Amino acid sequence: MNSDIETFLERYDFDLPSDQIARFPTPRRIDARILQVKDEQFFDGHMCDLPKLLQAGDRLVVNDTKVMHARIHTHRKTGGAVEILITKLIDDQHCRALIRPSRRIKQGEIFSIEEDHTIQCLSRDEHSWILSCTPSVHAIMQKIGEIPIPPYFNRKATAEDETRYQSRFAKNLGAVAASTASLHLSDQLISELKDKGVSFSTITLHIGMGTFAPLRAEQIIKKKLHSEWFSLSQQTVDDIAATKRNGGRVIAVGTTVTRCLEAAAQEGELCAKKGETDIFIQEDFSFRVIDGLLTNFHLPKSSLLMLVCAFGGKETIMQAYQHAITQQYRFYSYGDAMLIWPSVAEVPRS
Repeated sequence: MNSDIETFLERYDFDLPSDQIARFPTPRRIDARILQVKDEQFFDGHMCDLPKLLQAGDRLVVNDTKVMHARIHTHRKTGGAVEILITKLIDDQHCRALIRPSRRIKQGEIFSIEEDHTIQCLSRDEHSWILSCTPSVHAIMQKIGEIPIPPYFNRKATAEDETRYQSRFAKNLGAVAASTASLHLSDQLISELKDKGVSFSTITLHIGMGTFAPLRAEQIIKKKLHSEWFSLSQQTVDDIAATKRNGGRVIAVGTTVTRCLEAAAQEGELCAKKGETDIFIQEDFSFRVIDGLLTNFHLPKSSLLMLVCAFGGKETIMQAYQHAITQQYRFYSYGDAMLIWPSVAEVPRS
């Protein structure tokens, strides 16, 4: 990685004490704290304050993707342990996956699990294997699959993760990571927001392993990220248009929702769409859809932090992160949240 790119990444770096990495969820979803960033000022609060921070007529857009039981522990016929991480569903019997250790795995090799459950390695490229699963991918995940919690938890998944690493909106199976901003929305809080006059809409974006991968020089140079599959319905498009027409604000719940909505509006008007997006949102990006962003605190030097800086203004967001560290906020997937309103002077808008 050349010095120019290293210098670029350093602008998004920060030091985080390890004890502020949230490795376990709060006792209740609503117990998380929230840092509101508005007019370049910072306001400390808790998630239960969210109805007070929003207005009747606002619309929260959430990601209804569901995390797969994608981590499979099995053995080769020689007895060696193998870990399979399913990264993408192809059809009912085929998927893409990472295999560890992968060095000695051969094309055609079969892993037996139980009874008639088998996994066969069909082919591979530089990134992953294509596997054939019998009787089906879903049957194997249901039989022995585990929730693939993030690597920085530095622990094994627990029974608690089965529910807490899924949002209350999780419906469409296909992700390997949760839409973490929506993990804070409990049934009680959702009900209170609706009583306030806040509406909800959904999109689907299946979060892939690229969300955890360090940025590569090629991605920064070409301004293209890993691809993720998304679907934006006509109903959500119509709901967003009605909200804006009536003077309400559209708040993306998470960077994945932002990525989906802004990718679907790159040609002009927001329109219903489904497919892959490799959009890389950085400084000087012209936001066309969202008016606010509810998001967690992200890893240093990550594309997610760059997206948040593009929306809220780099200097403001980096100062907000330092405020959060000083005030002992919890970071990353099970961490606390930010509610960001952009400064008009900082965020280009179409």
